[in-house]
Amino acid sequence: MLVWNLCAAEPRPPFGALLACELEGGGLVGPHQQQEFAEVLIVVEGEGVARVGESPVTLHAGVVVELPLGRTLALENGSPERPLRYLIVKAK
Repeated sequence: MLVWNLCAAEPRPPFGALLACELEGGGLVGPHQQQEFAEVLIVVEGEGVARVGESPVTLHAGVVVELPLGRTLALENGSPERPLRYLIVKAK
C-alpha cells in the first residue's frame, strides 16, 4: 500500500489529514478503528469492498464512505491486477 500526504503544511482544524492512497491488486487493509478523527473515503479508481463495522460497501469510482469516530474499517481490492485508488479526509 502506498500513501501520500497531500497537505504541504500542517492541516488546519478541524482537519487532521488529506491522504491519497493506492492499494495494490488483490491487496487488503485489515480492520482498524477510527480513534482520533472521523474519516471520509472517496474512491477515485478501481473496485473493491469496504467493511464499515460489519456492513459491506461496494467500492468503485465516485463512491464516498463515511467513517464516524469509533467505527472500524477494512478494505479489499476487488481486482487482482489493478490498484484501488482513493482519498482520505480526516476531520474532528
